[in-house]
This record gives sequence, structure tokens and C-alpha cells, in this order.
Amino acid sequence: MNKLTFFYRCCSLVLALSVFAACSKGSDEPDDDQNPNSQQNDIAVLDNAVQAYMTKYNVPGLSLAVSKGEKLVYVKAYGQADKEANQTMTTDHMFRIASISKSVTGIAFMKLIEEGKVKLSDKVFGNGALLGTTYGNNTYSANLQAITVKHLLEHTAGAWGNSVNDPMFLNGNMTADQLISWTLDNRPVQTTPGTKYDYSNFGYCVLGRIVEKVSGKSYEQYVKDAILQPVGITRMTVGGNTLGDRKSGEVKYYGTTAGGNAPYSYNIVRMDAHGGWIASAKDLVRLLVHVDGFNNKKDILSSASLTTMTTAPSLATPSGYGLGWSVNQAKHWWHTGSLPGSVSVWVRGNNGYNWAVLTNTRAGGNEMNELDALVWTAINGNAPWQNIDQF
Repeated sequence: MNKLTFFYRCCSLVLALSVFAACSKGSDEPDDDQNPNSQQNDIAVLDNAVQAYMTKYNVPGLSLAVSKGEKLVYVKAYGQADKEANQTMTTDHMFRIASISKSVTGIAFMKLIEEGKVKLSDKVFGNGALLGTTYGNNTYSANLQAITVKHLLEHTAGAWGNSVNDPMFLNGNMTADQLISWTLDNRPVQTTPGTKYDYSNFGYCVLGRIVEKVSGKSYEQYVKDAILQPVGITRMTVGGNTLGDRKSGEVKYYGTTAGGNAPYSYNIVRMDAHGGWIASAKDLVRLLVHVDGFNNKKDILSSASLTTMTTAPSLATPSGYGLGWSVNQAKHWWHTGSLPGSVSVWVRGNNGYNWAVLTNTRAGGNEMNELDALVWTAINGNAPWQNIDQF
């Protein structure tokens, strides 16, 4: 069990005692994002924790958003979006969310399933499969042809994981299609699909191509049309590779060239479905409240889809990972993200809280666990959340 999972389980003992009256609101009431009272008061316990974190890890800028009972009760930005330009961070600034993109892709697949365009049991490679024999030049092995959509979503495809050398970080000049062909020819599937968890960015790159095949749109456009726009998110997009590709409203990323931490060193565009999105903390929480299974705001997925998405497979060694989400028995769902120049976390708590925290640097060490702990500490410390909605 990793430290982050242990922390979630410990927090659940405290959080289970809290029940919110807001969550009892009937699901037949309107999904109203109007803001009757958005005058936000500072919450010292949270602000002080954020400032201590930023000082410890030399973080230029950070943004967070918290909802309670599906109301946006706290949204705040700290520090600088661009040090050189002396640009103050705002709550509208967008950040690379890195692997939180996998949750976005998981949501997209559940929507495609509801639309009847794909099934979790669909095979991915081989004659009659979703991607057919489009990729690679070698004969497809039995293991390769056994891989399903579900295997890719839950990281049990039997190959291409972080435990060896995820091909997603090789051949940086290749397109996604070229990389998939190269990988199929050079990285055979060694383990029977569905038997072992091995976190794979490359698997989600393949999932992005499946979205394109079955939807008839680019991966990015399908997500925008089917997931983001229906909940009122209009600025979230796939980011660029270089500082010159920086989007309007996007922060500047900071890091060092040591240890592979150069912030503009990766092909972010190619990472679309596994690590390419940029978003504000507020927009991430806006998405969360529409996929959290609570009753105040209408979800864009059915309760059955949400259950499927957040259920981990039965494996000899439990993974704690559903379909694009880390999950645990306490019914918390979350994902973290890490790229040179940024770390991020978003969380759906089992008691009605949702939140996202984003930064524009990556320092290493224990920063991810401490970033995750910022909002947990405020919740467990009975922070004075206001009854306001800033959506």
C-alpha cells in the first residue's frame, strides 16, 4: 500500500462521521449554477498550509478549488503564474493536469459506452477488433489480440507499463500513430492481459485513438463536445509542447534540467489522452460535481456507469485502480498528475467534498503526498466553509 492510499484510508475514518444536509437535495431539482452569494472569506487553516507548502517546495504558484455539497465554497490562487513577467496567479489560470487526464479519458469512455459506440469487452488489436491491423508490421501475437478496452483503462494489458520503460517517453518526434506502430513491433505483450496491474501511459495513448475511431472526431474534440461543454467548461484544452506553444491564460512552468525535470521537454500534444490536458482548478471541480454520484447537480453519467468506472478489478495483487481513477474501499476517487514543471491532484471524497489543487513546478520528494494533504487537513480540522456557490 503506498503512502497516498494509506492516507486516504486514514482520512476516511474521520470523514465518515460527516454527512451533509446539502446532499439530501432531490435529484429532480434543477442543476443551477447561479451564485446567490459569492463573497468568499479567507480560511486561515488552508491558506497557512498552502503557504507553508509553497515555501518548503519553492513553488511559484498554486491554485485550488473546493466544493462541498456540490457548491463551490472555496477557490483561491496563490503566488505567481509567471515570475519573469511578475504576473500574479488568478483562479482563471490554467495548468497542465498531467495524469488527471486519464480520469477525463475514463469519463469519455463511459459516455461512449452509454452512447452504444464501444463496449469494455471489445478487443483492440487484430482482425475485426476496434483498431484492426492498422498499426505495426509484425504478426500480432495471441496476447496482443486478447487486449480489451477494459484492460487498457485499468492498466492490465500485460505490457508497456511504468515498471519497465513506458514507451510513451521514447521517440519524442514520432506522432501517436507512429509510436503505436513502433511499440507493437518492438515491445511484445509478455503477460496475459487481465492478470497484472502495471500503470501504462502508452495504454491511454491507444485509448485516445479508439475514441477517435469510434466517435469520428479527434480525441480532444470528442471530449469537449460530449463531456466538457455540456457542463459549462469552455476553456479546457490539450496543451502545447514548448514555452512558445503556451495557451492564453496558461501558467509558465518551472523546473531544472537536472534529473529530467525540464518543464518543456516532452511531447505534450502526443500525451493527449493520458497527460495532455490543461485546466483551471475551478473547471476541474466543475467537472467533478457532474460525475460524483451526489444529488445536488445532475451527473452526465448514469449511476451504473459511475459504479463501473470506480470499481477496481479482482487481481491477485489488488491495484486500487478503476477505469481512469484511483479508488479505495472508503469510496474515495482520485487521481494525481506529475510532469516536469507541474504536480496536481483531484479528489472526489465520499462525504460530499470535491477538490483540485494545481501547481506550476515539480520539486520531488514527498511533495505529492503533502499536496494531497492540504485540503484533507482543512476538512478534518473543521474549516469554516461558507454556504456559498461560486460556480
